[in-house]
Amino acid sequence: MATIGLDPSCFDAEQRAVASHLPIVLVVAIALIDSDGRVLIAQRPEGKKMAGLWEFPGGKVDAGETPENALIRECHEELGIDIRASCLAPIAFASHTYDDFHLLMPLYVCRVWKGMVSSRENQALKWVRPAKMGEYPMPAADIPLVAQLQDLL
Repeated sequence: MATIGLDPSCFDAEQRAVASHLPIVLVVAIALIDSDGRVLIAQRPEGKKMAGLWEFPGGKVDAGETPENALIRECHEELGIDIRASCLAPIAFASHTYDDFHLLMPLYVCRVWKGMVSSRENQALKWVRPAKMGEYPMPAADIPLVAQLQDLL
């Protein structure tokens, strides 16, 4: 897991206190868009933190790994598909403080991949029209990304 330092002078006193004590976790997410313009979301399985919430597929960036390579790895491991870095377009990022860490999450769009999307980690998958994505409960960090994705599409 990669961590990144924050410049505490950019925050008010309360934010500085929180930011200075929490690790920053870098994760990467993908908005796969099918030929009908639908976006793939995955439901966090039982036993994981925030179980039952819907999110963009992705995962943690390992030390020494680029976000693009992490996304390629995660898509293969979680969804059984192969993607190329040249097919990934970064469109937004989330920066959100949870109770025990601060999340930094770039979101990439991808319209081209090889293979059939399938659940390899017991997560439910659903193809959703962008306008309907707000109907699914999501982690707090994902919610602002939905509006940005809707504006793009």
